[in-house]
Amino acid sequence: MMLSPPPPLYPCSLSLCFRPNPHNHRLHVLTQPDSGCSPFMPNQVAVIMDGNRRWARSRGLMPEAGYLAGARSLKLFVNLCCNWGIRVVTVFAFSSDNWLRPKAEVDFLMRLLESALKDEVAYMLREDIKLSVIGDSSKLPKSLKEFITYAETTTENNSGLNLVIAINYSGKNDIVQACQSIARKVKDGLVDPEEINEFMIENELGTHPDPHPDLLIRTSGEVRVSNFFLWQLSSTELYFTESLWPDFGEDEFLHALRAFQHRLRRYGR
Repeated sequence: MMLSPPPPLYPCSLSLCFRPNPHNHRLHVLTQPDSGCSPFMPNQVAVIMDGNRRWARSRGLMPEAGYLAGARSLKLFVNLCCNWGIRVVTVFAFSSDNWLRPKAEVDFLMRLLESALKDEVAYMLREDIKLSVIGDSSKLPKSLKEFITYAETTTENNSGLNLVIAINYSGKNDIVQACQSIARKVKDGLVDPEEINEFMIENELGTHPDPHPDLLIRTSGEVRVSNFFLWQLSSTELYFTESLWPDFGEDEFLHALRAFQHRLRRYGR
């Protein structure tokens, strides 16, 4: 069913079609190529899911309530990405800097990550979602590490959305470990220093072989990347919103996608 689209956020004509969302029967935009606009849909979206604690505090709740609400927002976000044909979604779930938070809060987050994965494996299999987890797993609880391995193995042959969860991830450490890996190859005589280039470094990053994000979304009004994907964001379009992550829903996602559609991505040309 073809309907007239809502007014675009920027003065650029769009070729848009709508289809009902199966969860709430609202109509949502699915973009199609249009000669007047640059890239229609991002293939990979990365998200810094910020503002869970502030969302809880603003309601007089404990931080844990904010994280639970954030988990619900993530489920909705993943559903929308599946519906709209986005191929890779990477979410920054736990930074290596987050260990500085109160121990009780960190312990709750570790339990929440494990329980959420356990609850959603069947959903990922049903929706053909492949799960990948990046980051330094050495500090994670044993039970969480074991279930990550199980979930990745169980979904590894799925060919739909690739959901990448960054847990205990650091953009700086990702680059450092890539350099260390190459240095060991040089030491062993497998690589000459003159052969080192950006492609070799990319192949050693924790995100390999996934493509770099086309769009990064950060919620909560903060305008920084906070040690996330320092290498991978070199040509990424950045979208910052005041919405706290538990409040980030379909309308905000559409705003982000429309903003992306109206960026002219020249790649230096």
